[in-house]
Amino acid sequence: MASARTLSIVTLVLRIVTLLLLAGSVVILATDKITSEGSTFRFKDVIAFRYVMATALLGFLYTLFQIPFAIYHVCTEKRLIQNESFPQFDFYADKIVACLVASGVGAGFAVSFELKRLLRDFVGSLAFGDLQEQIDRFFDKANIAAGLLFLGFLCLLVQSVISSLSVSEVRKTTTTTSRGIFG
Repeated sequence: MASARTLSIVTLVLRIVTLLLLAGSVVILATDKITSEGSTFRFKDVIAFRYVMATALLGFLYTLFQIPFAIYHVCTEKRLIQNESFPQFDFYADKIVACLVASGVGAGFAVSFELKRLLRDFVGSLAFGDLQEQIDRFFDKANIAAGLLFLGFLCLLVQSVISSLSVSEVRKTTTTTSRGIFG
């Protein structure tokens, strides 16, 4: 098994990469819009894209919160909070945030593929060529944002596994003679 120092460095690198991926997803989704004849259609107009943005922001803020703790852990080879609580917080929070981000990925891909197909058929029947190109670009950017969110989810998933290893290491070092209810 890898050393504790190696795991802490990998965790820091993964958290930084996750932060960049989620920030990219937020920026791409926030700048995604269609303008036609004075009307503007933005990501906010699709409820599922609002959910994608919310999950990306939640993952971004959680990762931003975790980075100083990861930097401290790499530099000092100790945790900032010296008890079992913080590794357990990492353990559960990493899993919860990863699941939320994964649901945002699913919502983003599902809605963008489905709406793109439906609107292509509708706009194609009305013969609006320029509008069709804008719609395609709008949903392509939404797919790129969901793709970055997916890569961020993969990083969160690996971090979740690493936090599981950290919790098991903490439990090994703090184990008493009792092995649970039965002895």
